[in-house]
Amino acid sequence: MRQLVDKARLEKFLEAFGNALGKGGKIYLTGGGSAVLHEWRESTIDIDIKAMPEPSHFFESIAKLKDALDINIEIASPDLFIPELPGWESRSLFIARYGDTDFYHYDFYSQALAKLERNHIRDIADVECMYRSGLIKSERLLELFIQIESNLIRFPAIEIETLKDIINTWCDIHS
Repeated sequence: MRQLVDKARLEKFLEAFGNALGKGGKIYLTGGGSAVLHEWRESTIDIDIKAMPEPSHFFESIAKLKDALDINIEIASPDLFIPELPGWESRSLFIARYGDTDFYHYDFYSQALAKLERNHIRDIADVECMYRSGLIKSERLLELFIQIESNLIRFPAIEIETLKDIINTWCDIHS
């Protein structure tokens, strides 16, 4: 089992990864990585990332760094679990630039909806932190959910009515 990733280890990974990649691109950090950088959590089990476009040496760099830093790295983002939210890229917050690569937090509204869909205790706590930090607003979260609702059919694992209830309840409590 690899080591947990705290803020220092995560920052070391971002710098090493950015410097190892060829021509830059954008790397989006999501899940526990965002929580650790915002200090909502002390650590995470893995670093979830998405690349757009995929830089040269992307997979080679991941393989090398996961061993060198003894960390788990996953290719994962909210759009693998829920429909892509319109405008997610413009809402993604800049973290830092290393080498020719820019690092961003994947859109927090997308992260929040994916976490509400999972409905795990830690995920709900992360959504609460996003809300308290002013990164999401309940009204906008509901608006964005309504925009993707018809596309939920493309994700057969999602219980659509259950998800609607969870989101409506969360938004009612936080309005």
